[in-house]
Amino acid sequence: MKLIDQLKSKYSEISYLHSAAALMAWDMRTCIPLKGAEMRAEALGYISTLAFRKSVSEEVGALLGQLNENKVQEELTEDEKAMVRVASKSYKRAKAIPPELHQKYSVLTSNSEKVWEKARKENDFNSLEPYLEEIVELSREMARLYGFEDNPYDALLEGFEEGMTARKLRKIIEPLKSDLIPFIKKIVEEGELADASLLEGRFNRRAQEKLSRKVLKLIGYDFDAGRLDETVHPFTIGIGVNDVRVTTKYTSCEFTPSLFGSIHEGGHAIYEQGLPISLKETPLYGACSLGIHESQSRMMENMVGRSREFLSFFYPQIQKAYPSNFKNVPLDEFYRSVNNVKPSLIRIEADEVTYNLHIMIRFELEEALIKGDLRVSDLPKAWNAKMKEYLGIVPDTDSDGVLQDIHWPSGMIGYFPSYMLGNLYAAQMYSKARQEIPGLDKRIEMGDVLSLVDWLRKNIHSMGRRYEPEKLLKAATGKELDPSYFLKYVKEKYSNIYQI
Repeated sequence: MKLIDQLKSKYSEISYLHSAAALMAWDMRTCIPLKGAEMRAEALGYISTLAFRKSVSEEVGALLGQLNENKVQEELTEDEKAMVRVASKSYKRAKAIPPELHQKYSVLTSNSEKVWEKARKENDFNSLEPYLEEIVELSREMARLYGFEDNPYDALLEGFEEGMTARKLRKIIEPLKSDLIPFIKKIVEEGELADASLLEGRFNRRAQEKLSRKVLKLIGYDFDAGRLDETVHPFTIGIGVNDVRVTTKYTSCEFTPSLFGSIHEGGHAIYEQGLPISLKETPLYGACSLGIHESQSRMMENMVGRSREFLSFFYPQIQKAYPSNFKNVPLDEFYRSVNNVKPSLIRIEADEVTYNLHIMIRFELEEALIKGDLRVSDLPKAWNAKMKEYLGIVPDTDSDGVLQDIHWPSGMIGYFPSYMLGNLYAAQMYSKARQEIPGLDKRIEMGDVLSLVDWLRKNIHSMGRRYEPEKLLKAATGKELDPSYFLKYVKEKYSNIYQI
């Protein structure tokens, strides 16, 4: 058997274990009996550890060593070379952390998450502080072991967004910050405010589910290769080829969270459903990065789902589902209300104009923590100061401030920038798609979102993990990442909505 075939065989085994673990995780977050959760968590831990051990085995290491030899590389196809590159990078990163440190970090973050849940509920940062201090300390140690050139934060960021650095992020952030802060101020002070209260009322759960199913089909989600379920914290999960599941949350007093949440998760899911089957069970079968993944969901939720074109087609379905709520509400009013801009304390509730500012705050704070420029004990004060500077508001409690996200207690330092990058990637891709698809706006107005999905399939989804995020973006759009696409998009859309 050829060396590359041996590597594929190893990855087949690992992918089967990941598939089993994903199915267990989906079950735990949707419909497992309460008493079964503890045993399931143990089984999930065992399967995940088994997959990890297989991926960092000496056998895989020896195979990759041989596959990276010049003589062997010359005989590989471009896809096979990419497989070796991705697998080698992943192997090196996983092997950099000693098993005992990996175990220590896993136990610490599991305990930290439980403490965070209680701390957020009780507005008690002090109880979480020692856990965060240890997480930051161990993260610094892991960054040292991963290796970096000039900034330890880059080593952590690399785990979520390959090729990205803090220096590149700052270059992106500066123009965004200098344009967005005054633009938001102008909207708040001069804009004609939308009536967001018309979105409140009583909304039947069954009707919400029907709308979610309709909208998912409309954006290209294949129900023969997935399903829609209810959960507390919505997520999308790929179990394997032709099995990508989405979840949403229904609330009786609002229907927009379930509708736009379904579109958001659907954006993630059609990416996973569009991955090339020819690459299954190889290192290249998967999303390019978390930022590229987020670009697909944000594009579908905001640039399509909240667009006037899409709503002019879909709003009659909403009126039909809730006649007593929206029968006499004109489309323009509804459109303005679902695109309401207002500086808010909570990131996940932020509109698309203010959202990136929430991410900038988190990036600057977590980088300062890792570099040793900020102490954990000073985090709440630093958080509030940045909220005041960027959004002009300050939380009354840490629960609505520094305690609102699970990422740091979970040890996911370096994750937040992916959300902002997703917005920027999405705007640049969407701009290119509009250039290349004749009359895209008109097509969406007629309910044809699949023209856009086909473009994404060809330029993004079908590439799997062949390229790093920046290379994939350049291949798809012809340009390096440029925040001006996002700025142009939000300024045009919201200047029009707010008549400023």
